[in-house]
Amino acid sequence: MLGELNETQINNLLVSHAIGRIGFTDSKQPYIVPVTYAFDGKSIIGQMRPGMKLDVMRKNPKVCFQVDMILNMANWQSVLIKGDFKELKGKAADDARKLLFDRVMPLTTSSTVHAHEHKTESTINDSNRIKPIMYQIKIKEKTGRFEKQ
Repeated sequence: MLGELNETQINNLLVSHAIGRIGFTDSKQPYIVPVTYAFDGKSIIGQMRPGMKLDVMRKNPKVCFQVDMILNMANWQSVLIKGDFKELKGKAADDARKLLFDRVMPLTTSSTVHAHEHKTESTINDSNRIKPIMYQIKIKEKTGRFEKQ
């Protein structure tokens, strides 16, 4: 059976995942890249480094965002968001980073791993997890579809 997800089902899928794909274009070439994210109920929150992706979205903030859950070819859910990219600064960026890290960082290490079990002289370097640019995708439209057998 094919169908459309309702608002609650869409929000449940968004809040229960941490990896999605952001689509954007420079008007010549479309791009789609995987990103980690958090859903705050109104927008998608993420982080990035300076580069082509940021340059393109600064010039054309119209983006789409997609998340899916695929069990198999006959059992899946997918959400598509249309919205506007917005770079965050100051307190808004700090609040967004806290939300993102509170949602995503617990997923990066298994709960069965304990720091005291690792005997090493060096410390873990988390600098690659922290990217300087915080952003949000202000949601204008959300749609969702599913197939269930």
